[in-house]
Amino acid sequence: MSDPDAASWSPIDTTAWHEARSAVATLRDVLLATGIAEHFPYLRADVNAFGQGFVELGRTTPEAAHHLAELLAAATADPI
Repeated sequence: MSDPDAASWSPIDTTAWHEARSAVATLRDVLLATGIAEHFPYLRADVNAFGQGFVELGRTTPEAAHHLAELLAAATADPI
């Protein structure tokens, strides 16, 4: 019988991790296209202890945050 908490369990074998990784790749591509990818060095996919996938943007510069806000506002047609 296999223990679900055994050390052999790998989060990268889960659908949640693959979904988070796909979202990170999509966001990375947009950040690269807009020239601000280097301002998000902590961008990564992960899975928590409960098996839920998430995307971590991490810390960034104020300028990069403003640029990201402008991109989001343009995408929603709601100028800042």
